[in-house]
Amino acid sequence: MITVHHLNNSRSQRVIWMLEELELPYEIKRYERLPTLMAPPELRQVHPLGKSPVIEDEGRVIAESGAIVEYLVEKAGGRLGAPDDVEGALRYRHFLHYAEGSLMPPLLLKLVLSKVPIMGRFAMKRIQPMIDVHLDYVESALKQRQWFAGDDMTAADIMMSFPLEAARARAGLDRDRPKTISWLTKIQSRPAYKRALQKGGPYAYG
Repeated sequence: MITVHHLNNSRSQRVIWMLEELELPYEIKRYERLPTLMAPPELRQVHPLGKSPVIEDEGRVIAESGAIVEYLVEKAGGRLGAPDDVEGALRYRHFLHYAEGSLMPPLLLKLVLSKVPIMGRFAMKRIQPMIDVHLDYVESALKQRQWFAGDDMTAADIMMSFPLEAARARAGLDRDRPKTISWLTKIQSRPAYKRALQKGGPYAYG
């Protein structure tokens, strides 16, 4: 059985959702953030980086959201994987990595700067235009198709969920981008998503 090392209000919520979508058996080991919002030191006993998400399966310890998602797609025989057509497969690969590689860093930077008095507020004004470029790009992609890779939901959509939920909570994603808001409503209404919320516990971006 897969063990999910789950940190509250973290990217590991996506892993629980994906496992629910795939109907793979799993168990959750919970960790709570410190008052500094950092992960507790116990996670370093699982993986040297001390971060979440991390899963254990068949003696393997697998870290990094994208690597975990790709591992689960393979374990499930390709379910939620890339579309069969070349263009869809390229979109799948792009958004699978875009979520953490390009979209998440400025959102994280804005969060960090929000904790810095005075100078942080000034710097955030420089960050928001960078975030808006990404949010406009996402909106344009969802104007062309229902899901990020094509006609059906894939693991790329699961990867995109956390940064877009974070953007809605603290980075200006609102009704001015109706296709993205509609996409968020759609994923959050899925039964597997709701089950994942119940099992994962409080989630500030859900």
